[in-house]
Amino acid sequence: MRKLTLIGTALLIAISSYAGGLLTNTNQHIAFLRMIARGASLQIDGVYSNPAGVAFMDNGLYFSLNGQSAYQTRNIDATFAFFPEGTRRYKGTAAVPIIPSAYAVYKHDNWALSGFIGVVGGGGKASFDDGLPMFDSRIMAGIYAASQKTITPDMYTINSSVSGRQFIYGAQLGLSYRLYKYLSVFGGGRMDYFSGNYSGYATAKLKANSATLTDVELDCDQTGWGITPIIGLDYKNGKWNVGVKYEFRTNLNIENTTKKNSDPDGTLADYKDGVNTPNDIPSLLTVAVGYQFTSRLRATAEYHFYDDKHARMANIPGTTTGKQHALTHGTNEFLAGAEYDINKKITVSAGVQRTDYGLSNDYQSDTSFSCDSYSIGMGGAVKLTSKLTMNIAYFWTNYSKYTKSTDASSRGGYNDTTLSGTDVYSRTNKVFGLGFDYKF
Repeated sequence: MRKLTLIGTALLIAISSYAGGLLTNTNQHIAFLRMIARGASLQIDGVYSNPAGVAFMDNGLYFSLNGQSAYQTRNIDATFAFFPEGTRRYKGTAAVPIIPSAYAVYKHDNWALSGFIGVVGGGGKASFDDGLPMFDSRIMAGIYAASQKTITPDMYTINSSVSGRQFIYGAQLGLSYRLYKYLSVFGGGRMDYFSGNYSGYATAKLKANSATLTDVELDCDQTGWGITPIIGLDYKNGKWNVGVKYEFRTNLNIENTTKKNSDPDGTLADYKDGVNTPNDIPSLLTVAVGYQFTSRLRATAEYHFYDDKHARMANIPGTTTGKQHALTHGTNEFLAGAEYDINKKITVSAGVQRTDYGLSNDYQSDTSFSCDSYSIGMGGAVKLTSKLTMNIAYFWTNYSKYTKSTDASSRGGYNDTTLSGTDVYSRTNKVFGLGFDYKF
């Protein structure tokens, strides 16, 4: 049964595609969750969204502490010839009780020193308790072929599970300077630390005698770090404010620390202890225009561009080509938001965001997939005292489904089974946030 064991071992080869995640977290401050378009902010959340703008704040020391609670699902509806039910749903879930971030600004005359700590990127985490279609389809097709078509899916059971975690923690520090009445600039950098874990197992046993047909396991931690240079400028004139920020591409390599590996010298050699995988953070350009309609009403329109095609990623499974080359274009985001002061103590706000990835079939995989989306955020700010403000918000994302159909004649067929199959990827995301801003 050695042949079947190797077939099972190959199932885990795409787990590292988590390392090629497309996501960069911009929802750092609760003000973003409640308004979304914050690229022209002149408040403490501008430390991340508009760092040059903090030079227009009043003199003093500011601090902000934020917490977000997120719940996500990631579903795959897979259609494959060996699935008795035809189409099988695989559901991944992730619940993060608290995602913290902290901000600080010291403003004096034309200078402002600012810092930020938070989760700046990564694909988050998800657990598929019933495995993935890439597991089951390869096991089924492999057992059928290796047994000379004598062992069919009704003769055995499959037990599999997959979980992945990927976070990039960032610590930013920079200096803003007000050149003259209307213009300020920013220069700084962020240290990014990557932490991930990818684990899974798959076991197939005959119903008749419980004989093991395949048994494979992988448990791999990955870590790495990099530096992101950041520059920005802000132009403020009357009721208008324009904020621009540019984050340079971060050269990031992640290194394996492997605890379990069924075939470290063969199929799973990429997951040997010490092996490195590229996982760059793409460069990011943000441009925002804010306008104050009245003393109570403000609105902002904003654009983001992530240059994903020039950020090194893990290889497309079965090739030596990075996944960035499979993208049709970088990520485009369009944002708009408004806030209204009900009175001197209470502000309400809302915003929308549209995210357009340059997705393709070669980029998408069971262990790392993205979907175009639009998001809606709403909430408010309450001045509890003259120095303390509370922000509260709810943020919801609606994702478009992505259908990946694979012909038997394509490279390896569906999950290297030489057969055809289809995956329909979908996601959900809900976030609740609470934060406090304080001026000393």
